[in-house]
Amino acid sequence: MNPEQGLSNPGSRTRKIFVLVHGGAHGAWAFQRLASLLVQEGQHVIAQDLPGHGLLARFPDSYLERPLDPEKFATEPSPVARITLQDYADQVIATIRGLNDRMPEREIVLLGHSMAGLVLNQVGEAIPHLISRLVYLSAWMTANGRSFSDYMLAPEFSTGLIPPILLADPAVTGALRMDFRSTDPTYQTKTKAAFAADLDDHQWQAAANLLTPDTPAGPLAEPTTTTPSRWGQIPRTYISCTKDRAVPLPAQRRFIHEADQHTPGNPTDVRELPTSHSPFISQPEQLTQTLLQL
Repeated sequence: MNPEQGLSNPGSRTRKIFVLVHGGAHGAWAFQRLASLLVQEGQHVIAQDLPGHGLLARFPDSYLERPLDPEKFATEPSPVARITLQDYADQVIATIRGLNDRMPEREIVLLGHSMAGLVLNQVGEAIPHLISRLVYLSAWMTANGRSFSDYMLAPEFSTGLIPPILLADPAVTGALRMDFRSTDPTYQTKTKAAFAADLDDHQWQAAANLLTPDTPAGPLAEPTTTTPSRWGQIPRTYISCTKDRAVPLPAQRRFIHEADQHTPGNPTDVRELPTSHSPFISQPEQLTQTLLQL
C-alpha cells in the first residue's frame, strides 16, 4: 500500500483519540506502523512506554553479558520486579485524564495488547466515564477477581508458546524472563513462533532487537476487579488474532465468554484477524481498518 494514499476518506471518520497500551516485553515503539496509519486517517494517537518497558526498561546484568551464563540469568533478581499493576494503571489514567481536559470533545478509545488487557480492566473500572470503548487486542481480558496467573494451567492455555521460552522461575527473579539476544537457532525459532510467526525473518530480527527480557511478574499475579456498573458499562471490542500462539484462540474465546456472562446486557463486540500475536507489525493496515470500523 502506498502510505500517501491512506485507507479511506479522513473526512468520513469520527475523530477519536486512540490510547495504545503495549504488552509485556514490548514498548510504545511496537505501535509505530499502526499509529502512522491512524494519524493519516485524522485520528489522534498516544502510545507510551509502561514502567519497566521500552525506554523505561532496566536489564539484568547477566542479559548484557555474552556468552550468556544460563545459571546467572536464571537466578539474578530483576531490576523491574517491584513494579505493580497499579503503577501501569496510574500512568494510563493520568494520560486519559490529561487528554480529556485538553480535548473533551474527542472520544477516547483505549486499546491494550496482550498483558495490557489487565491494565484495561483496571483503568476501565477506575474511570469508565472517560472511555468511549475498550479494545482488547488478543489481550488478557481476565474475569472479575481473577489474575493472569489464575489461568496459566487452564486447558485453553496448554498450547501457548510463552512458557516454553521462559528461562527463569518468576518466583526467583520477579519477572517473566526471555533471551531475545539468543544465538541458539532453536530458541530463536520458538520465540518467533510465539510472538510473530507471520513476520519474515528480517522483520522479526528488527522487532526482537527491541524487545526487553524482563516483564515484571507482580502485575500478572494481581487480580483485577471489573464490576458490571463501571467496567461493564463501557462498550468493548475483542480483536481476536486467530493464529496467535502466545494467547491461544481457545483462551481468547474463554475471556470473551466469561466477560459476556459477567455483563449480559453489554456483550463483547468480536472482530477476527488471521494473524499472529503481533498484527500491529505484521498486518497494520488490516488492524487500522478494523479500528476505524468500530
